[in-house]
Amino acid sequence: MPSAQPAQRAFPSGAATATTAIPRNLPVVPFVDLAVRSPQTGQEVAFSLQLLLLLTVLSLAPSMIILVTSFLRISIVLDFVKRALSLQQVPPNQVLMGIALFLTMFIMWPTFDEVYTQSIKPLADGQIGVEEAYRAAEKPFRIFMYSQMRSDPENIRLFMSMRGLPKPQSLADVPTYVLIPSFILSELTIAFKIGILLYIPFIIIDMVVASILMSMGMIMLPPVMISTPFKLILFVLVDGWNLMVRQLVESFMRNSV
Repeated sequence: MPSAQPAQRAFPSGAATATTAIPRNLPVVPFVDLAVRSPQTGQEVAFSLQLLLLLTVLSLAPSMIILVTSFLRISIVLDFVKRALSLQQVPPNQVLMGIALFLTMFIMWPTFDEVYTQSIKPLADGQIGVEEAYRAAEKPFRIFMYSQMRSDPENIRLFMSMRGLPKPQSLADVPTYVLIPSFILSELTIAFKIGILLYIPFIIIDMVVASILMSMGMIMLPPVMISTPFKLILFVLVDGWNLMVRQLVESFMRNSV
């Protein structure tokens, strides 16, 4: 009886060669070294610090944009309007933040354009270094913040005195680390003043409606249910959105002159 032999399949000689051949034009996969090692040169140290600084700036960029632009005042005023009208869900907070963002872009556009022209574009073209670009980008924001506090520089004097610095005579005498918190405090004060003025007519409507309901003996009926439609009617009749946006924008424009 013949012994069982494993069946062997015959391939043509060309097929075997084709299966073992490796194409020569394969794309080269780049090698990425993620190992942690000590820097060999000072240039590597400088690059690592620049990368760390860039990541830090990117993580803080939203807060910086909110706090050193007109966004802070606009967003607070819009929130005051929503609360004064006794509205809970309309308009949504995302819509209010979108309105504040685009109004900020409208107001800050000359400043952003100057930053791009004097800092970002020369840096991208290799005409200036990182430090010079930072100074060039810092200047327009300093001018904007100082212009908004020019009529009432009390906040600047407050932070200068807390740091033990002499009374400033011009913008050049105010450090940036003093100018930014002074601007934030000033914007909060102005926004709350505007919010109080917006609240007054709507509070009067609430008080009148509550008095009428009490005189009619309708104590169990919430006054907000009756006063909210009257607030909306008043706000629409006086073209509230137009008036509010115009006054907000003009408040920044007047101080920038």
